[in-house]
This record gives sequence, C-alpha cells and structure tokens, in this order.
Amino acid sequence: MEVTALIVDPIANMPVVILRDADEKNFLPIWVGVFEANAIALQMEGVTTPRPMTHDLLKNLITQIEGDVLRVVINNLKGNTFYAQIHLRVANRDLFVDSRPSDAIALALRLAAPVFVEESVLEKSRSGEDTSEAQNSERLRKWLEEADPDTLGNYRM
Repeated sequence: MEVTALIVDPIANMPVVILRDADEKNFLPIWVGVFEANAIALQMEGVTTPRPMTHDLLKNLITQIEGDVLRVVINNLKGNTFYAQIHLRVANRDLFVDSRPSDAIALALRLAAPVFVEESVLEKSRSGEDTSEAQNSERLRKWLEEADPDTLGNYRM
C-alpha cells in the first residue's frame, strides 16, 4: 500500500491517511490524531525540523544501531481501532513491535519502508463488521471520488 493522501475529513474535521494499493483496487482510510497527522505531513512535504521530532528520533536510533525497518503491517481492526506492527531487523534478529498505524506509517515514510495491510483488515473495513467505520469509509470513498484530484494534495496542518 502507498500513502496516497493525507486529508481532513470534511464532515468529522479529523485528519485521515489514505492508503491505496498499486492497482488502486484496495482503499483504506485511517482516521488519525492531529499530532500524528502532523508527523506524517512533515515527511510527505519534505519539511526538516530544527530538532528531531519523535519519529525522526526513532529513525536515528534504528539507523545508529544498524537496524532496518523491513516493513510496517496494519494487522488488525477491532471496533474503530486499527493495529499495526513494525517489522525490524537488528543484528540478524527479526523483531516485531506493536504500534499505532499512524506512528508506524510516519516511521515507514522516514525510512522508505513498505506499508502492508493484511487482507483480513481490508475485508473487515469493507464488510461493515463495524458499521460506523464502514459508513465513514464509504462516505469518505464517495467524497474522494467526487473531489477534484488537484485539491487533494493541498492538505495543510
């Protein structure tokens, strides 16, 4: 999946990270907090801060210990909450660290690591197992289809 946009949900007035696969067949909106959205937006816009932010600190720490983020996996959806894991390799050891998807995505963007979503998560988000999340997702999907593509990149924090 690729982070294709970071927008503000026009109805809930909350930041939303939009993930899509390369074929644009799968679409996953994840509502995130303002601070997490800011961390993602800074990286997407190529903004360098005078001092390292939290995700920059994590990137620097992983790099200093000669670790590598192999991938980020959004691996569960319970209620309205998405879950993720950061897959790391440090000293020939594979580690799996639980994370909020927003933090995992912010880190993945800084380290150019791929972002994956388990098929079961995509199915749950489409199936309406959680009606409010499915309704939000469908409403946002319709809004994105009707929105002017040139305005989607104008997200500012």
